[in-house]
Amino acid sequence: MPKIADIEDTPNPNAVKFVLKDRLTWGTACSFDSAESAAADPLASKLFAIPHVVNVYYMDKWITVTQDGQADWPTLVREIAMPIREAEAAQKPESEIIANFDDDEPRLAAIRKLLDEQVRPALVSDGGDLQIVGLDGNLLTIRYFGACGSCPSSLAGTLSAIGNLARTIEPDIEVEAV
Repeated sequence: MPKIADIEDTPNPNAVKFVLKDRLTWGTACSFDSAESAAADPLASKLFAIPHVVNVYYMDKWITVTQDGQADWPTLVREIAMPIREAEAAQKPESEIIANFDDDEPRLAAIRKLLDEQVRPALVSDGGDLQIVGLDGNLLTIRYFGACGSCPSSLAGTLSAIGNLARTIEPDIEVEAV
């Protein structure tokens, strides 16, 4: 049963990050944007059963919960904390799983490296993350998760910064969030 080490505000006023003492996963990100998508996940299902919860994202030792903006955070945090404390801690896997990316495209590999080094750590510290969906011609598409999924600064400032980084590799790249 994970213990909550800290509760942090995020740049998204509708999202809160719970830092845990025990792991929920070992490098696997779990993202849910509806009760239906969370049906097979016991923790996310319990969180979506709480009124006003609209997104759940967790990985390793943290979980970000986003609300619809209609709830009082102090009350909602107490409700959210209960299923988190009841969740089962993840067991360490016997072997490491290595992510398999199609980095045959040198531009995509270089962009992924830049984002992994310069952008993702800041997003993760704020309770979110991003995923590269693809590179089609000069259009790089990304998807935000967790607190970043509905955060105004992700959809404006961070997206612009990602575009600027990507253009250091290829000057004509455009970036779009999906």
